[in-house]
Amino acid sequence: MVVLSAGQNAVLAKSSGYSEVDRIIAIVNDDVIMKSELDKALERVKQNLQKQNTELPPEDILSKQVLERIILDHLQLQLASTSGIRVDDEAISKTIAGVARENGITVDELRSMLEKEGLDYEGYRKEIRRQMILSQLTQRQVVNRVRISPQEVENFLSVNKNAGSEVDAYRLSHILITLPEAASPEAIDKARKKAQATVDKLRNGADFKSVAAAVSEGQQAFEGGDLGWRRPGEIPGLFSDVVASMQVGEISEPIHSPSGFHIIKLTDMKGGRKQHIVTQTHVRHILVRTSELLSDEDARARLEQLKLRIENGEDFATLARSNSEDRGSALNGGELNWVDPGNLVPQFEEAMNNLAPNEISEPFKTQFGWHIAQVLERRQHDSTESFKKSTARKMIRQRKVEEERQAWLRRLRDEAYVEYRLED
Repeated sequence: MVVLSAGQNAVLAKSSGYSEVDRIIAIVNDDVIMKSELDKALERVKQNLQKQNTELPPEDILSKQVLERIILDHLQLQLASTSGIRVDDEAISKTIAGVARENGITVDELRSMLEKEGLDYEGYRKEIRRQMILSQLTQRQVVNRVRISPQEVENFLSVNKNAGSEVDAYRLSHILITLPEAASPEAIDKARKKAQATVDKLRNGADFKSVAAAVSEGQQAFEGGDLGWRRPGEIPGLFSDVVASMQVGEISEPIHSPSGFHIIKLTDMKGGRKQHIVTQTHVRHILVRTSELLSDEDARARLEQLKLRIENGEDFATLARSNSEDRGSALNGGELNWVDPGNLVPQFEEAMNNLAPNEISEPFKTQFGWHIAQVLERRQHDSTESFKKSTARKMIRQRKVEEERQAWLRRLRDEAYVEYRLED
């Protein structure tokens, strides 16, 4: 069986029709949602929940949950369309080729396997397009707008000095009872009571996955609320302190935020590392860029001549100052100083790692142009502090992106015109 991503697997459906007459069940701005779309989505969700051995919620509750998810999808796709976001057929084909490659099969074999499992290949392509469009929209509307200052990193490390020293990661499950923006006191009280009743039900032994599928309005509701493994700093700040004091299997009290009431279950935890020791390389280089006047062959030949001159006794640093087109390092004799693994582009790092100390490389190409490089020395270095800063930046970014995405989706939903026609 082909191994697909959770998102891809969650949206493929058997290409069966519906016997009843189709009808409109919701109007979303200038768009409509048909009953057939809801029926297909419901069938997919039911199949996924059954695969997870999760008890199905009552039909009317599940139907409402799925419809709200479809409404959000329509709103995002409408915004993507008006924003000019497009995904062409070639990009879809490349993505599918990547899926096939990851599974060790050809695209034809992938298509054949999908058809054997009763899955519609054209529907699969449509879903890939949808996911790519939504990803680009999220990148534009949320990810690209997140900014992290050096002070935020310092503040994070100051508050989380011991984060990860005892616990490396938490496995969390999540239920969200949403609130509209500027919710009334009555609406807040109603949501609070629903959240507390949900907590009581869970603590009395109810299955978290089943309850999440039935009541949660979070993005992972139909995955049983599973948020996966999160490092301490990747947990939203709203409930990071709560999680830190919980025991495995424990259910939190409802946690109030502008988006609603959150319920957290700590399903597992694991320990982490205290030090980050890496092999650093002291390296320098000479860069020659190609242009309309300088071909790849010419650039390579020029660097071969420079390499020969260095091997015949001329000074690398002097030649770098007068010949390298990396002006930042050229002024320092081509010095890139001490670099950690992953600091340089892969082609450069591969060439550098193949060199012994004092050895000069053959000319090699990267996205920046043609290089020769010389490794001066290597050392084992404790990069824990720089690693912490890099990790902190990633954690802050992930936290901000999640928080901003939830707020953005809530605004998108609140500002939309939605008319339900379920009883028509």
